[in-house]
This record gives sequence, structure tokens and C-alpha cells, in this order.
Amino acid sequence: MTTPTSRSGSGRRSIASLICASLAAGGLAAAGVTVLEPGAASASSHREAPLISGQPQFDNTDVYAFVSPDKPDTTTVIANWIPFEEPAGGPNFFTFSEDAQYDIRVDQDGDAREDLVFRYTFDTKTKNDKTFLYNTGVVESLDDPDLNITQTYDIDLFKLKNRRVVSKTKLADDVWVAPSNVGKASMPNFRKLRDEAVYKTASGVTTYAGQADDPFFLDLRVFDLLYGGDLSEVGRDTLKGYNVNSIALQVPSAALVQSKDQPIVGIWSTTQRVGADGQYRQVSRLGMPLVNEVVNPIGDKDKFNASSPSDDAQFLKNVTEPELPKLIEAIYKIPAPKEPRNDLVDVFLKGVEGLNQPPRVTPSEQLRLNTSIKPTKKPKRLGVLDGDNQGFPNGRRLTDDVIDIALQVVEGELVDAPNDLGDAVNKNDKKFGHSFPYVGLPTAGSRGKTVKGNTTNSVRSAIGTGVEGGSDDTTLIAASAGAGAAGVLLVGGGLLWWRRRNDRAYY
Repeated sequence: MTTPTSRSGSGRRSIASLICASLAAGGLAAAGVTVLEPGAASASSHREAPLISGQPQFDNTDVYAFVSPDKPDTTTVIANWIPFEEPAGGPNFFTFSEDAQYDIRVDQDGDAREDLVFRYTFDTKTKNDKTFLYNTGVVESLDDPDLNITQTYDIDLFKLKNRRVVSKTKLADDVWVAPSNVGKASMPNFRKLRDEAVYKTASGVTTYAGQADDPFFLDLRVFDLLYGGDLSEVGRDTLKGYNVNSIALQVPSAALVQSKDQPIVGIWSTTQRVGADGQYRQVSRLGMPLVNEVVNPIGDKDKFNASSPSDDAQFLKNVTEPELPKLIEAIYKIPAPKEPRNDLVDVFLKGVEGLNQPPRVTPSEQLRLNTSIKPTKKPKRLGVLDGDNQGFPNGRRLTDDVIDIALQVVEGELVDAPNDLGDAVNKNDKKFGHSFPYVGLPTAGSRGKTVKGNTTNSVRSAIGTGVEGGSDDTTLIAASAGAGAAGVLLVGGGLLWWRRRNDRAYY
């Protein structure tokens, strides 16, 4: 029932998938209603609550916050939306909603109230509505006329006092969004498109919005645990191959914190959706990972998504008397730590004393980051548990194994019950970048073979042998000659567009 993992080279034991999602259990407690002009708030991670699971454009999947490894005088926040993006999910690929406000919120003084709000709003344009295509040819730049569906966004910075807006600043206007990665025929150099979507504002803020590989790694088979507790499939990264829509924001730390003497900030994200009455209401909220999935019971999940950290006391019992350890004890006979779980409150709702706990802190669910702690060149996946104070729960880096960390804490690592539990998924399937926006490139929607040769016949021949009926069912409808040869083929009753690039034909 256990699988090997490692911590600093020593052998570790792992309970795997069972609790993989358990994780953030340690970090929970929530609720309230956000009041923020110009919109009011009302009811995250991956499909964690009944209402938001049917609204993927508004569903925030994860939040990361860390001191930038290559620019240690800045802080990077990454917030992701739209869980389980199937890369080939066309022809209507994945866009941010025009009917939403996507917010990154910052508590500078530990009072569970936002002092800064970075708000992203999006606009969508269609060049040709007479075609079903997302792109009508090879896309080589964000302003390429062949990119049929495009998005841009604005960023507004709100400064608040007592949750009332005292100033509003336009940080960015009409910035390009990186598109969905349709495939190598449509977007042969997606990295170039991603790089073009990185934008530095006049105020020194750097931003990115667009598709990315889902950076969260875990085995979600946990939700199958009641079917016998069979852990034979442990170690499968359930999110491998799926994409998300990312917003990444890099801000000079001096502009993010209250003062040099108070460098600790709390960070969370929200989504507000406009209703029939024209008012925006909060439908998603996320700070600590997987809180709403595993810690909150079904009856509290939608309420949590509509809430504010300042009202988190109403869900305190979900943290002090968590369900997860009891399930583990019932199924796997591992004793649950004694309640009330004040250790979880101290670590996950207040921050670690002497590390990332603000003075006069109000317990609430948010990522807390000490921006004065410089990044290490060799991050450890278990973060603070393994002596790496730059990692989770001091913020959250892309490489932090939050499943194993939170599971071990929930099972009593900090209250004389050392354990080595985990889900046997210790890293992401794709490598992260060394510079902003750090997230991995998204998996392409089309991952088929390329056709050798550069003629119409070579493409026709290759496709014809791969369809029922052979090449007789493949008919050339239109083609152009030359270095950029392109054409349309009728294949078994369907249309296939192809284009020649670099002596190969892509389809």
C-alpha cells in the first residue's frame, strides 16, 4: 500500500493517491463577501465546488506566489483558470471571459482585507465570422492576420483602505493574450507567440496572459478511494497533458509590501461574473491549494467561493476538526491526530511564526509570502518541511510538492506524528522556465506526424493511406505552389487543410 518517495536523499514512505488531493487540507477556513468598488462580490481549484464546476471560464484552479528567482527584488504571482483544458478542444478553443473580472488581491498588513487589487479584464475580436476556424493559416505573430480569434486585456490597480477604493491606476491597456496552442501546423513556433505576449509596463510591472501547461502535479485518484482503497495506480500525474489559462504578474516587491519593516503579504485570487442586472458577483476564490476540494464539506463550498478572508472564522471548524485524517484512519488504519487541530490553524491560517506570519495577524485563508527571503538556487520540493524556507507554505513555487507537504502536516508531522505520506508524483511532467512567466509551454492540440516531402502528391499519398478506402477517397480541392505551398484535401468526406514549411508538409 505504500510507494517510495524521497526527502533529501533519505528513504520515505508514501500513501499515495489516496490523499493526493488532500493536501491543502491544512490550509483552510473561509467565507464572507468581498466588497470592492466598482463591483460587489457573491457564489477553487479544479472543479472543487458544485456551482463553479459548470463555469470553467470563471474557475480559478491554482495560485502561486514567490520571490522571482532571476529577479529577487520582485515578486511573481501566477493565477490559473479553466481546469482540464483538452489541448485538441477546438474549433472553439479556450478564451478568458469578457463578462468577468479576474483579480489578484493582496493583504499588506495581515488584517484579512485586501489593500491592493490587480484587476484583469478581457476583450475578444473575431476577424472573420464566416469561417469555423480559430486560425485561417499559419500564425507567426500575435498580430498575424491569420489568427482569427484574438484577445487583449487591461490591468487596473486599485488601492483600498478599509475595503474602500481610494485610488485607481491603469497599468496596462490592450495587451495581447497568447492564444491556445492549436498545433504545429497552425503555430509552428508557439514559444515565439508566448514571448511576444510578455509585456512590461511603464511602472515596472511585467505581465503575461495566455495558455500554459497546467503546472499542478498530483494524482487525483484520491476521489476513487472509497472503492476499496486500492493504491495500485499510485504515482500517475492526473493533470499531465492538460492546459490552463494563466495570468502571471511580476511586481517590484517594494511596491507590493506595506513597508521594508513589514515584508509579508497575503495573496489570493477571485473571479467576479456579471449578472443579468449588470452587477459583478464573486463566483470563485482561491489562495491555499485545494482547500475547497478537500477541507470544506459540500454544503460550504459555494459559500466559500463567494466569500472573503475577513469572514473566514465561520469555517474554522473545518480546519480544527478536518474530515480527511478520519477518512485515512478508517481506510488505511493510520491514527488521526487529536483534535482540535490548532497546529493547522497556526501554520495555514496565520503563517509560520518567525517566517511568514504578519504582526497582529487575523487568521484567514490566503497564501502568505515573506518577500525578504531570497530564493535558493536549489529549491527542495518539500519546502519548509525540509528546511527550505523559500518554499510552501511560505508562498508557493511552481516546483513545490504541495500535496505531500500538506498531507504530511495534516497527518501530524508538526504534532509528534512524523510521517512520509505522499502521492508519489514529485514533479511536473514539463519543465518550468527560468525566467518570467516561468510556466511551461502548453501541450499542442494537434500532435500528429509530419509528412515527408514537399509536394501535393506526397501529402495526398500519406493521408490517403491512413483513411478507410485508401487514396481513392482523398481528393485535392485546392492548392498553391512555391515555398509556401498550401492546399485543401477532401479526406473520406472531411476537409483537411495543409501547408508546406521547411520542406515538410503539415496538416
